[in-house]
Amino acid sequence: MKTRNLERTKTGKHKFEELSGKIISAAIEVHKQLGPGFLESIYEEALCRELRKRGIEFERQKEVKVFYDGAEIGKHRLDLIVEKEMVVELKTIQGFEKIHFIILKSYLKATGLKVGLLFNFSRITLEVKRIVN
Repeated sequence: MKTRNLERTKTGKHKFEELSGKIISAAIEVHKQLGPGFLESIYEEALCRELRKRGIEFERQKEVKVFYDGAEIGKHRLDLIVEKEMVVELKTIQGFEKIHFIILKSYLKATGLKVGLLFNFSRITLEVKRIVN
């Protein structure tokens, strides 16, 4: 995948901040309508519908190759890649742990992307974390 650098816009914000805001807004709408308590697959379907409704491009369950020592050693599926710029991972867990951030950083490394979002839909208020690699 092509890596885009973290350029700033005319307002001084990084380009990824605008896209992050749009994705987070869509996730908040999903959480507001569904609330906590469903499986990840339910939130994924709802978020995809919301992103599509907002005209935001994404790839769902994107398969990425994992390499070691120059050889492909396996494949992994990511929840979403949005606008070919950002990895989005959905969780329905009690709370984020350090391993969730480590895994997302591994996904960023595998894709060559720089920014990822973690959403936890199992909380009363949607839990959001942004990772910049």
